[in-house]
Amino acid sequence: MRIIAGSAKGIRLKMVPGNHVRPTADRVKESLFSVIGPFFDGGKGLDLFTGTGSLGLEAISRGMDQVYFVDQSAVSLRIARENAVHCGFSDQAVFLRRDARSVLKYFATKSLQFDLIFLDPPYHENLLQPVLSLIQEKSLLSPEGLLVVEHPHTLSILSSDSSFVTSRELSYGDTTITLLKQKGVTSA
Repeated sequence: MRIIAGSAKGIRLKMVPGNHVRPTADRVKESLFSVIGPFFDGGKGLDLFTGTGSLGLEAISRGMDQVYFVDQSAVSLRIARENAVHCGFSDQAVFLRRDARSVLKYFATKSLQFDLIFLDPPYHENLLQPVLSLIQEKSLLSPEGLLVVEHPHTLSILSSDSSFVTSRELSYGDTTITLLKQKGVTSA
């Protein structure tokens, strides 16, 4: 696994030991970033359920100003922090070891909004709907922001009362990445 493009292009990233983390494959990451924007002109990101930090670090490498990396696992957060240091992104990365739902409430108390949010929760924990609801309820996605949701292809992720709409879906075998925007925002 490596950084695909930008200022840290080609840097290899450490993996989290064990099999509890599903890192996004380089080919999937490359395809995803070619769709969401090959490069960014600043902005604030959130890599929730960060694992190795690969997606958030890729966003920084491509021009995002700052990314918050959140995971409950001390091991995952340590690896993500080591990867950020290895890429030279220590000053642009904020690391929080917190539960996803509690950290979203915390962000709301700080009036934070994100231009890009990566969600790749553990599939077996049924966290996706509660997390999406909190992001909506707490207005954590900026008006022009983008939610990148990785989920099993069999899972429907939007409820009928959601303020998000699907901008695009990308399928990779049993995995789908759904791009969500605020209702009323036109797709790029």
